[in-house]
Amino acid sequence: MKKIQIYTDGACSGNPGPGGWGAILVYGKKEKELSGFEASTTNNRMELTSVIKALEALREPCEIELFTDSQYVANAVNRGWLESWQKKGWKRKGGEVKNPDLWAKLLPFLDMHSITFTWVKGHADNKYNNRCDELAVAARECLKSTAL
Repeated sequence: MKKIQIYTDGACSGNPGPGGWGAILVYGKKEKELSGFEASTTNNRMELTSVIKALEALREPCEIELFTDSQYVANAVNRGWLESWQKKGWKRKGGEVKNPDLWAKLLPFLDMHSITFTWVKGHADNKYNNRCDELAVAARECLKSTAL
């Protein structure tokens, strides 16, 4: 099984507002950058979208270390929240789970791949996380400039 590192980030101007996402896939010495945007979204949706889009780019099951600066994403998987939300029909103690459509899209990838989610501090010393932020912000800004 191929060992891949994935770095992801999302950015939003306003919450909700125009948003962008960025991801970098690293396999050996090869790196692939991905990014995109949505006109009206939230930061958490962009964080989740970056993870999903990165995983969609893989063509076969892989062993993945996925780095995210989103505690929302990392904790949902690592602390078993996602599994609990699904079992409860996308409900949690405080009411409805936000972004159930995206969480549902993520689930098959968790079954297909062996993924370890690792939280990294955003806007710190991780060059790949910083680059993902640049990609997400650039995608968001591209959207904003085309909307003029």
